[in-house]
Amino acid sequence: MNSIVITRTDTRFIPNNRRLITKPYLPGEQLFPDGRSRVRDVVDRVLGLSDDEVASTLDDLFKRFADRHSDLTSTMEKTFESLRDRVDAPDQLSAERRLLIGGFFTHEYSIEGAALSNPSMVPAPDQSGLEPGDQRFIMSMRAVGEGHISSIEFRTGVINSRAEITVEPVGITGHTGELHAPNYDRHHFQVRLEELGILNDITSSLLNNLTDPFTLEQLETALREIDWEDDPLQVAVPTAKTIQWLAYSNYTTIFSPDSHISDRVLFPAGPAEIHGMEDARFVRFVHDNGTVMYYATYTAYDGLSILPQIIETTDFVSFRIATLHGNAIRNKGMAIFPRMIDGRYAALSRFDGENNHLMMSDSHRVWENAERIQVPKRPWELMQIGNCGSPLETEAGWLVITHGVGAMRQYSIGAILLDTNDPYRVIGHLKEPLLRPTEDERDGYVPNVVYSCGSMIHDNNLVLPYGFSDLGAHIALVNLDDLLSELTAR
Repeated sequence: MNSIVITRTDTRFIPNNRRLITKPYLPGEQLFPDGRSRVRDVVDRVLGLSDDEVASTLDDLFKRFADRHSDLTSTMEKTFESLRDRVDAPDQLSAERRLLIGGFFTHEYSIEGAALSNPSMVPAPDQSGLEPGDQRFIMSMRAVGEGHISSIEFRTGVINSRAEITVEPVGITGHTGELHAPNYDRHHFQVRLEELGILNDITSSLLNNLTDPFTLEQLETALREIDWEDDPLQVAVPTAKTIQWLAYSNYTTIFSPDSHISDRVLFPAGPAEIHGMEDARFVRFVHDNGTVMYYATYTAYDGLSILPQIIETTDFVSFRIATLHGNAIRNKGMAIFPRMIDGRYAALSRFDGENNHLMMSDSHRVWENAERIQVPKRPWELMQIGNCGSPLETEAGWLVITHGVGAMRQYSIGAILLDTNDPYRVIGHLKEPLLRPTEDERDGYVPNVVYSCGSMIHDNNLVLPYGFSDLGAHIALVNLDDLLSELTAR
């Protein structure tokens, strides 16, 4: 067995089904056989209520829900605005009736009602106001709610010089932020359309009429101006849909700077992720000029297929969501190194679904090639292996926390060591896993699993947050000297 000192701390995260967000509720967007819209029918029923019925219904709504949300009025107003085109003469309605329509199409969503797991930890951007030897961290977590939809939550806390961990209290109500369309890079947009198989005369003409960069409004205007009658439906329809799919898969979410980070929720907003944003791997990336950007790769799931995407932020207030492209963008578990190597970005991936690969690129959004660097060898990882987050730079080399899947689909956490200057070289590999599920961690939505999406180093400790059995999460402390000695032993 490994002679590594590992301490499972008392810090534990369990899902709380009372943690809520509000989100629009459109009942199926279905059309009835006679062409009626169910949404429009509900709007018409609300419009048919008397003023007294509107007032009493609205009063009851606020009595039951106002204390569960910070600004229910604003929420219902925004929902109404999103339905404005379904209402005749919306500006002629009373404020109360507009609010009530918004209320009928808003619902509460328990963001972690099913699970809270697979954490990733990075040093926080703000390290002010701390005692010597303290470090503030931000931890992302995969929250799973109704319909098994995954979103990204955050926690923040401090680890002090005695390796004691304090996590800040968490509120009940979450917020999803304001969505904004970004400016689009025309070249990247064109390359992604080519990868999607729809770079044709329609898209070429469309792109030629756009500026570089271009806005969503310009794209939608250009789409409306295309003479679709000259193109066969089997080409025109999928082309238009794919262009819009790609555009809406790239967006920015902005939160109020006054909000607490644990109240911010990255909830699926793009078409590629409508069924989940899974397993975000955050990394504090330092560019060669010293500027810092936090990147996070995650798995977008639309209910049928998966797609790696990337989050970019400097402050955890504004988050840019972008699609990745390139021949190597496949499968789950991509993790970016915390700095460039020889002037290029580097990332780990499980390109083929079962082995660890290394990718190098001139752009953090374009990944063309993947080279296999590790295959399953130990009994506890023979089914498949992958990373547990971005590599950590140490004096001995790049420390990569890994996961392995063994018999009975048991997930264990291990580690490898890569050469600092040549990360294609694996120079150390633990013979035994660092962590396996303990008896009180084995039972959950997915039994017999321990899994992490990213750790950090504090003094001589590897601070390793990990999820267990898709139920909750713990934080373990691993003696770094012990771990590196085991990895470099011959």
